[in-house]
Amino acid sequence: MAAEEQAGALEAGRRGLASLIGHTADELSYRDSARTCLRALLNNWNLPVASTVWVATNEFGPNLDEFERRGLAVRTMPSADVYGHVDVDALENMLQFDQPAFIHVCQIGSAGGVVQPVHEIVDVAHYANVPVVVDMAQAVGQVPTVTGADIVYGTSRKWLTGPRGVGFIAVRSDAIRPVQIDSSDAYVAGALGLGQAVSELLDIGQQRVFRELAKIGQITRERLYGIASWEVLEPIEEPSALVTLAPPPGWQPSDVAAAQRRLQDIGILVTCADSWRAPLATEQALLRISPHLDVRRSQLDDLAGAIRTMGY
Repeated sequence: MAAEEQAGALEAGRRGLASLIGHTADELSYRDSARTCLRALLNNWNLPVASTVWVATNEFGPNLDEFERRGLAVRTMPSADVYGHVDVDALENMLQFDQPAFIHVCQIGSAGGVVQPVHEIVDVAHYANVPVVVDMAQAVGQVPTVTGADIVYGTSRKWLTGPRGVGFIAVRSDAIRPVQIDSSDAYVAGALGLGQAVSELLDIGQQRVFRELAKIGQITRERLYGIASWEVLEPIEEPSALVTLAPPPGWQPSDVAAAQRRLQDIGILVTCADSWRAPLATEQALLRISPHLDVRRSQLDDLAGAIRTMGY
């Protein structure tokens, strides 16, 4: 009954989200998280036995667990730089000699603000008839997410600032190996909340939001660059707002977690990003800083001052 009463709002939310991610509304399905979306995809995709998936170094650790559970072999795509951007030229050369069942890319990972060159990856992959799946859980609402990928999935609760308990997946109707995923519509309130979050983003203007978040990321990196012995792990001008810091030499994960707790009252979301978030990229815990549109320079000053006292 609730779904019937809110049918118009639900459909408007689907259309808004579809436009944000470059798919059509009828290609969208809902689940309760990004991870369950990936799990539904892998469970419903009739992949050949002993298939291989290619990933970037920023691949989310729990995604790797899902690939292993499904029996997929994982191969890491080469990086173009120390930051972990995929080397598209090297990828193109690799695809001339070998093709995976699909390429899986975290547009932005869970342990760093690097934005992968998804458009370029999709172009070279499609030239080789290889489908691309994009995890945009950390990207949607933060950077442009019209990628041209065959399948994309994400969540409401991160940069879209929507409710917990609702994820989405979109499977392009003309995908090379189409997959049918039935939608789970049980959480009507969550779908409505996701639609409202998307509507607010579109009302502000998505390109404006993306520009402002990229500028906030740049300002944050400039403010934190060179403080004590902490190391900023993205290029200063990386077009994302997510900023990560490597701790001083010798720090243990417990030290980073203690630093995160000391910073929690400043008013900026700070997370201890343990190595399980990106096990192909790092073995150490990192400090992840996620300033949003409401961040104030005084908060960045307070953050920089507090981090300075924890370095040497």
